[in-house]
Amino acid sequence: MAPTPELSVIRRPDTAAALLDPVRQQLLAHLAQPDSASGVAGRLRLPRQRVNYHLRALEAAGLVELVEERRKGNCTERVVRAAARAFVISPEALGPIGLTQDTAPDRLSSAYLIAAAGRTIRDVGVLEARARGEQKRLATLTLETEVRFATAASRAAFAEELAATVARLAAKYHDERAPNGRRFRLLAAVHPAAESNAAGSSRSEETTP
Repeated sequence: MAPTPELSVIRRPDTAAALLDPVRQQLLAHLAQPDSASGVAGRLRLPRQRVNYHLRALEAAGLVELVEERRKGNCTERVVRAAARAFVISPEALGPIGLTQDTAPDRLSSAYLIAAAGRTIRDVGVLEARARGEQKRLATLTLETEVRFATAASRAAFAEELAATVARLAAKYHDERAPNGRRFRLLAAVHPAAESNAAGSSRSEETTP
């Protein structure tokens, strides 16, 4: 059987609904390694009937997949595993109420940045699933760093220079006439760094006293 994918992007509202149940999240976490309903029930100390109910819902939603069936006495035991090691919900699962760049037109707003990040999740999720189906590797690049600005003026200067540099590189390498060329989308974003506290919540250095 093929290795478990690292990530699955959830695009359908019914699949997202199945994923958001707290008990089902527990089951998926424990099914990073294949196990049976009785095995999971024993580890989580839950009634087997309840576990079976949730596993059937997860399997119907494509979040759990069958690994093998084996005889155990007079019964057939089904061994399943999570369909991915981690899951993320695409904004398209929210349908018409999902945030898009059309509904957040201000490019300097946090809403626009979130909408752009959501589009990245949507597009890369579709492309990654397609590449996995074709047993190919999706070509991507992620750059991430942190910059501590001394003043608001230095932050503005950095933003201006970053925009100019990206525009120069795009103009240098973009070839509209390339017969076999393939378009790539570049998203550059700058936002205050959020620090996680012991309770797991985040605070921003800039917006929290």
